Amino acid sequence: MKQGTARVVPPLTPQEYLEWEVQQPLRYEYFNGELFAMAGGTLPHADIALNLAILLREPLRGRCKVRNSDAKVGITDSGPFTYPDLSISCDERDRTARQFIRYPCVIIEVLSPSRSAYDRGNKFALYRRLSTLQEYVLVSSETKTVEIFRRDAVGEWRFIPYSEGDTIELMSLGITLSLNAIYEDVVLELEDEGGEKR
Repeated sequence: MKQGTARVVPPLTPQEYLEWEVQQPLRYEYFNGELFAMAGGTLPHADIALNLAILLREPLRGRCKVRNSDAKVGITDSGPFTYPDLSISCDERDRTARQFIRYPCVIIEVLSPSRSAYDRGNKFALYRRLSTLQEYVLVSSETKTVEIFRRDAVGEWRFIPYSEGDTIELMSLGITLSLNAIYEDVVLELEDEGGEKR
């Protein structure tokens, strides 16, 4: 479950965490009383997240809220609490939420090498506990690839991969996105002739 660095403080109750964190200069995810500082991302990571927010906000205006990585998601009212790169909720209960949202239909994580396994594994396991979540989107910050895990009518999760040139369908929102638009003006790491990143 762990990512980032645990802050050495006595274990906190969910309410103590919520009160304590608003006074901190950094954001912390919360798991069973422990706090984990959120590490900063790369420039490609930031550019991709911004592109996604811009692409999603206008078509969803008035019916769903698109929130960036400053918005907490509570798996239950008492945690765990996470900070996805983007969360989209069309639930009226989240529209007026003040501390965290509980009913997202789409969560998007921009993958980085250090957090990829966590986002695919333990974090996805947490998100699957959200009954309203319909699509979990993983966007690479190293290659132009997107993966969607979509909940079907019987509650099973289906995997749909996309690559450069594809059109991505977010069925729960009724919108499509160009994969190329997600990566517009994003400078990914280049590889030299030997296949080494530079």
